[in-house]
Amino acid sequence: MELGIGTRLTAPFDDTVERTRKALHEQGFGVLTEIDMQATLQAKIGEDIGRYLILGACNPQLAHRAVGVNRQIGLLLPCNVVVREDGGDVVVEAMNPELMVQVSGDPELRSVADDATARLRSAIATLAG
Repeated sequence: MELGIGTRLTAPFDDTVERTRKALHEQGFGVLTEIDMQATLQAKIGEDIGRYLILGACNPQLAHRAVGVNRQIGLLLPCNVVVREDGGDVVVEAMNPELMVQVSGDPELRSVADDATARLRSAIATLAG
């Protein structure tokens, strides 16, 4: 099973971040948080990892459905979307929602995972297309 759903692009980093936000929004995800890993690791431990941004994306309807099945599932919601430099490319990745079902062992989460997977794949395909 894939750990993430992603694509590799030869586009400017800032442009990719904005396009990722738009693609997520079109699939019903809002970006609630943003973590600049490059700045954080540079400030805290003096390491430079290149541009690396974590967007905390949430689809309220999907989150509500998942929490309705299992109150602990917030620990596994596929909320983080990473935009990072890798060599000369920019990689955009989201956690594979199927992991939520596999780790929890709760088959009732299958429909939520399938819906989230379809939406995330569509958002990422928009970037690649």
